[in-house]
Amino acid sequence: MDRVRPGWLVAMCALIVAVSAWFPWLTSTADGGGRANAIGGIAGAMPVPPPGFGAGQFVVLLASLLVVAGAMSARGISVRMASTVALSISVIIVVLAVWYYRLYVYPPVMAGYGLYIAGAVAMTAVLLSVWTMLVAWRSSSPAAGGRS
Repeated sequence: MDRVRPGWLVAMCALIVAVSAWFPWLTSTADGGGRANAIGGIAGAMPVPPPGFGAGQFVVLLASLLVVAGAMSARGISVRMASTVALSISVIIVVLAVWYYRLYVYPPVMAGYGLYIAGAVAMTAVLLSVWTMLVAWRSSSPAAGGRS
């Protein structure tokens, strides 16, 4: 192995975030209880999230883009751009998870384990994206005709 490729770890984190969207992000004990996932599936009595495209679906969409950016960085395709985009996307996913929490978690609705998994793994993806970016910018040379 000639160099470290942390882009694969970023892609793995993105896959975990995407899968965690199917786990319960919200739970409730009111009216017999219920749960909701980030995709919008609701089981039982849940007052939130409302139907339609929301923050949870956007997290899944961005997680799929993060898989691509991480894989591009790991494979050496537009390494600088891919690592920068991976960092941007992972930060946006963290912000969306926090926003989801702020929008929908209030008594009697509680955060479920899926939201905690997604938030923790997204924060890990931010740190790994910084590492990916450092490796990419250190190992790649500037474009031909650039400053020396």
